[in-house]
Amino acid sequence: MSDNTDTPVTVIGLGLMGQALAGAFLKAGHPTTVWNRTASKADRLVAGGARLAPTIGDALAAGPLAIICITDYHAVRELLDADGAELGGVTLINLTSGTSAQARAAAEWAEQRGARYLDGAIMALPAAIGTVEAVILHSGSRSDFDAHAPTLGALGTVTYLGPDHGLASLYDVAGLAMMWSVLNAWLLGTALVRTAGVDAATFAPFARQIAAGVAEWLPGHAEQIDAGAFPAEASALETDARAMAHLVEESEAVGVNAELPRLIKAMADRSIAAGHGKEQYPVLIEEFSRQRGD
Repeated sequence: MSDNTDTPVTVIGLGLMGQALAGAFLKAGHPTTVWNRTASKADRLVAGGARLAPTIGDALAAGPLAIICITDYHAVRELLDADGAELGGVTLINLTSGTSAQARAAAEWAEQRGARYLDGAIMALPAAIGTVEAVILHSGSRSDFDAHAPTLGALGTVTYLGPDHGLASLYDVAGLAMMWSVLNAWLLGTALVRTAGVDAATFAPFARQIAAGVAEWLPGHAEQIDAGAFPAEASALETDARAMAHLVEESEAVGVNAELPRLIKAMADRSIAAGHGKEQYPVLIEEFSRQRGD
C-alpha cells in the first residue's frame, strides 16, 4: 500500500465500486474530488472529506489523475464528449468493464484529446478495495503507470500487464472464464452427490481439495502449451475421454444435467479424431483456440 498521499485524485462514477475507490483514496489521505450524475451519491464521501465537483470539467481540472468507473466504454465516451471536458494534461485511468477492442479504441480516443490513458480491470468486490486482496490490473504506457503507481497503491495490489491497452480487459474476461468454470464444475459435482443425499457443505471441502490440486498442475501445463509439445506425463487424452464418458453416463443415470460434460467430451473427441489421443490434456488448447466451425 502507498504512503504517498500528496497527489490529488478525481473519481468519476459513484456506483458501489466508485464509492469504494474514492473511499480508499480518502482513507489513504489523498485530496479526493468526486463527480456523479446523481450528486446525492457523493454525500457520504463529502462527509468524509471529499470535494464534490459541480461538473466533469471541474472534476478533471482538480488534479493530474482521474479514475473513471461507470457502466461501459460507450458511456465513458458519451459522458466526456457531452460535457466537452478538457482532457489535456490528465492521466485518465478507465476501470470500466468491456472488451479488449473497446479498451484499445478508448485509448486512441483519449489520446487524440490530449489525455494520457491507462486501461484497467478490478479483480475484487467493493468491500475488498483498499486491501491487498484487491487486485487492480493496468495496461498501457509503462511510464504513465510508474508515475501513478504509488497513488494507485491506495486501492490494493496494483499490477502492470504491458503496453497493449487491451491486456487488462483480456485478463479480466480470462479470469471470469476461470471463475465461472470452477464454480460450474463445483455445481455439477454438488448436483451429482446430492442425488445420494450428500449436502453441499459436506462435499465442499473435498471439492476445494480437488480444485487446489488441479491448480498445482497449471505451471507444468503452461510449459507444454508454450512449447507446443504435449507428452503424456500423467495421462493421455484418450484415457481422460473415457473418464468423461463415465461422467456423462453417471449424470444421465441419476437425472443430472449432462450438457457441460458432454460439451467437454465433444471437444476431446474432436482432438482425438485429429490424432492427439496419445497426448496430454493441455493439447485441448487447440480446440479452445479455434472458433466453432473452423
